[in-house]
Amino acid sequence: MCGINGIAFTAASGRQVDDALLSEMRDVITHRGPDAKGSFVDKNIGLGHRRLSIVDVEHGAQPMSDGSATLVYNGEVYNHADYRQGLEEAGYRYKTTSDTETILFLYRKYGLECVEKLRGMFAFAIWDTELKRLFIARDRLGIKPLYYVHDESGNLFFASEIKSLIKAGAIESKLNYDVLPDQLANHGTSHDETLYEGVRRLLPGHILTWEDGEVNVKKYWDLSFEPKLDFDSEDAYVESWLREFKKSVELRLMSDVPLGMFLSGGIDSSAICAVMSEMVEEPIKTFSVGFKEREANEFEYARLVSDAYGTDHHEITISPRQFFQALPKLIHHEDEPLGFVASVPLYFVSKLAQEHVKVVLTGEGSDEIMAGYGRYSKALTLLEYGQKYDSLAPDTVKKALKSGVEAIPGRIGRKLSRTFLTREADVEGLFFDNFAIFTKEMQNDLLSEDTKQKIKDMDPYREQKKWFAANDAVETLDKILYVDAKTYLQELLMKQDQMSMAASIESRVPFLDHELVELTSRMPLEMKLRGKSTKWILRKAMRGMLPDAVLDRAKMGFPVPIGSWLRDEYRRLTEEFVTGERSLDRGIFNADAVRRLVKEHLSGSNHGDRVFFLLNFEIWMRQVIEGEEVSLDV
Repeated sequence: MCGINGIAFTAASGRQVDDALLSEMRDVITHRGPDAKGSFVDKNIGLGHRRLSIVDVEHGAQPMSDGSATLVYNGEVYNHADYRQGLEEAGYRYKTTSDTETILFLYRKYGLECVEKLRGMFAFAIWDTELKRLFIARDRLGIKPLYYVHDESGNLFFASEIKSLIKAGAIESKLNYDVLPDQLANHGTSHDETLYEGVRRLLPGHILTWEDGEVNVKKYWDLSFEPKLDFDSEDAYVESWLREFKKSVELRLMSDVPLGMFLSGGIDSSAICAVMSEMVEEPIKTFSVGFKEREANEFEYARLVSDAYGTDHHEITISPRQFFQALPKLIHHEDEPLGFVASVPLYFVSKLAQEHVKVVLTGEGSDEIMAGYGRYSKALTLLEYGQKYDSLAPDTVKKALKSGVEAIPGRIGRKLSRTFLTREADVEGLFFDNFAIFTKEMQNDLLSEDTKQKIKDMDPYREQKKWFAANDAVETLDKILYVDAKTYLQELLMKQDQMSMAASIESRVPFLDHELVELTSRMPLEMKLRGKSTKWILRKAMRGMLPDAVLDRAKMGFPVPIGSWLRDEYRRLTEEFVTGERSLDRGIFNADAVRRLVKEHLSGSNHGDRVFFLLNFEIWMRQVIEGEEVSLDV
């Protein structure tokens, strides 16, 4: 895993790439590749690279050139050795054993279609001197990031992180108001726009070409759910899935440096541990993170799995003081407000792992491909009964029931308010809005009138609805999984990438091998979700391999007691960064609505995630938009 960056000026601009500026742009992401650095400048074209050496440590330096094409690359291609003999027979002469050289040769042989040959995680750029074309590609699932700016003059700037684009002067750090509704509802933006004006991300499964100012973005891969597979028995599905999963784990053991894994004690990381233990001779190095609060750590289950497989296990317990002290630094690394409170403990466990290994395997992605979240079964049940309710109940009854539910105080009233009794019985009402951070109604209250005037479209689910329609799925569950793969999963992957890279460690995600994902997506629904049993096929495949206590426990997510911290011991941070005069004077949010939200939280309502969002949004505004150095007084 590495960091890449580049600049392409048009002929009409008359500009030449300044090597010093290119190097500054590159070195601001040194944490992504502390082992080596390199750059390539050809008049109006510049490519930069920071290397974290994993494969062929002694060689494989970048940028890598064969004379007519020059490559910078971030990621790992696990099947690169499969092509080596054929490429050598075709006349290509290897100087290294790295996957980098294979990508370069595949490009020379297949052109833009080379990307379809690659199995792994990647973001790369190739400057073709003969064609005068810059070719940029991103992996199918979006595991590796790639951001870019295409300015009004046709010049292109790209990088693994947005901070490089800012360093290059490609943009001014300005808030993109148009994506605020999306960001507030969905943990992050849901298409190619970012929270910065002018900065876009190259979408997963897409390529971009630039030829003297002209940019063309094209999709080369998409997730498909149809036609469904039709095997003879459940056992046949399980055996097929397990075989592909084991292959995925095996591929991700490719490394010339020490390797380990994050072990939470949940079924995902535990399954990786079980399979991995069959493939390595030495005890697996495993790493876990938690908090002192019993409800906020999973050490018990991680130790259970560690004991079962004899791993070399390491743990770190984070205090709330450490959590908040690290927050400004991690917002700097993520470049945007943290989409998930779990980003912070992920950074700490990455730092722990970095003391022992250079590569870790993680369980990210299984929930989105195998319906692992409880919200899927809840939404499907609500949709089923809601549609019956809509068709049978008279409007007068619906109106009366809605008024009655809204008058019920406390926990029961809150639960009923999230059903078809008060919401539209469609996917937007019972899934998108029902599980948002700030719902449509909340946003209407939260955003100031001045802010609303700056936003072209206030619908926070505009992109979700497009994704919901833009696939070949027939079943509602598959459509929802497709949406989450394109939206929610992307924020999780950026969290995984940026927090592990902040610690200069590479993370790999076996559940997101594209061949495993393709197989899983086309399996019948009951292989994923069976009643309330999530990830059914994974549980079935692991039965007998993992302790029953791990297989049968409910999903926890990553528990962080942020609500109680901001209500009690660290309430002063809320008062400074959320309801403080400086924060409210920005006029982005309605001051009365913010104060009301915080008052409700302090009185016992659970607005922890919402208050945390407002807190780290304000830190981001001060730190990134205004260029101020922020430290929290804890």
